[in-house]
Amino acid sequence: MKINLKKGIGQLVFGMKEKDVKAVYGEPSRQFKDDDNNTIYLYNNEKIRLTFYADEDFKLGYLIAAHPDLELFSLKVLGQNWESLKKTLEEKGVSGFERETYDSEDNLFNEANWIIFRVEFGEVIRVELGATINNKDEFDWKF
Repeated sequence: MKINLKKGIGQLVFGMKEKDVKAVYGEPSRQFKDDDNNTIYLYNNEKIRLTFYADEDFKLGYLIAAHPDLELFSLKVLGQNWESLKKTLEEKGVSGFERETYDSEDNLFNEANWIIFRVEFGEVIRVELGATINNKDEFDWKF
């Protein structure tokens, strides 16, 4: 599963509607509404959580992925030492991470690409990727 910065993961592209996602992955393993009335899809085999924003006509706007084959710049991401991965990312032009710490986890956020690397015990355990915002303060949908 390839992370496509600012676009999505694999065949999932920000701006897709629920029907578009179902055409790719079929019915979700689980589906529910969150506190903001967004629709959430969980796909167990793909180890991915999708959020369709209610206030954006239920377009796909956020992904949380924990699949072991997740990759960025042809490198596996999960299980990677954060400092090593960070160095590689900086070499590829992805730099400037804000760190927030929660208990044993660090969230390393890069706003330019709206990506969060969740790190525990020095290793990446999960990746979150959101649709980016353009200079008009609107979502930059790619689909």
